[in-house]
Amino acid sequence: MKHIELPGGERVPALGQGTWHMGDRRGEREREVAAVRAGIDAGLTLIDTAEMYGDGEAERVVGEAMGARRKELFLVSKVFPHNASRAGVRAACEASLERLGTDQVDLYLLHWRGGADLAEAVAGFEDLQREGLIRYWGVSNFDATDLADLWRVPGGDACSANQLLYHLGERAIERDPLPWMREYGIPAMAYCPLGQGRLLKQRALRDFAGRTGITPAQAALAWLQARAEVIAIPKTSDPDRQTENRAAAEITLDREQLAELDHMFPPPKASGPLPIV
Repeated sequence: MKHIELPGGERVPALGQGTWHMGDRRGEREREVAAVRAGIDAGLTLIDTAEMYGDGEAERVVGEAMGARRKELFLVSKVFPHNASRAGVRAACEASLERLGTDQVDLYLLHWRGGADLAEAVAGFEDLQREGLIRYWGVSNFDATDLADLWRVPGGDACSANQLLYHLGERAIERDPLPWMREYGIPAMAYCPLGQGRLLKQRALRDFAGRTGITPAQAALAWLQARAEVIAIPKTSDPDRQTENRAAAEITLDREQLAELDHMFPPPKASGPLPIV
């Protein structure tokens, strides 16, 4: 599997699994745990979650699926902006650790900027790092202006990643903030890389996948794998789909195929607001 290097030098998988909307329905719990576990078995060992997802229940799903396999995983979780004071970050992180059933998160993100005091948030992250509760920290849904503001905060340039909405049908971040991030060596984590399933219904993508001998999901994920410094985190509650997603890591689209997809799903011609879902 392709790996992406974080600013600190550690290399992490370029394809993992997300958990947004897990934990929302009690009756789905067993299936969701099985799906995350199937993803781990398939080799999708980078797992993204957040205190927001299912009001913390998605973290419990991850913890149950993980069991005794913590050392195999790179765990990512996120803190609400309203919890991003120095003391609030600590309380939120400790609660996430309890739900996950672990003593450390590998990457801890500010979920979006909101009204968070960036200096307070960074100071809180640094406290957590010193005490070993997190290894790295980063942000989510930050545009170039937000990142520039973060860089002006003491310690803000230690940000390890920015998680953003990115897929074939939504390429706005290629204008802002991806160029800024590449200049400063900050990798992107692409959430909703399948467009919440809507992308897979596009006739053009389905035709391309059929001609290429792969599935639409694999085509979309392979396109992202070809992008520099991008980590994709597709979510599925179907254990069988995890094998399909994992296989995308072994697919290399050639120059002509990438050009065809770029023609079918072009980036925007002008900058606009940062897309968020």
